[in-house]
Amino acid sequence: YGNALQAASVESHEAVVRLLLDKGANVNAQDGHYGNALQAASVGGREAVVRLLVDKGANVNAQGGEYGNALQAASVEGHKAMVRLLLDKGANVNAQGGWYGNALQAASA
Repeated sequence: YGNALQAASVESHEAVVRLLLDKGANVNAQDGHYGNALQAASVGGREAVVRLLVDKGANVNAQGGEYGNALQAASVEGHKAMVRLLLDKGANVNAQGGWYGNALQAASA
């Protein structure tokens, strides 16, 4: 994990995520395997955590990490509801990056 917020997000520890954000954790901090907390939560299908992160200002189109962005992370794991949520929040379906190139390629993997 790149930071405590990513670790809490991927494990769906919503109370810890909320505490870290309330104490000033950067919701868009970049680092580590997942790139950012939103990608970490998205790859795990952690809907409540994703909603919390987005409500606290997470950039749904932030690039980084092995998946490239949150939409690709959700797509590669087949989390349909998460994909819909991210698209509803403005995720760019054509964004390029990560191991898979784009969300369609990630969904096909």
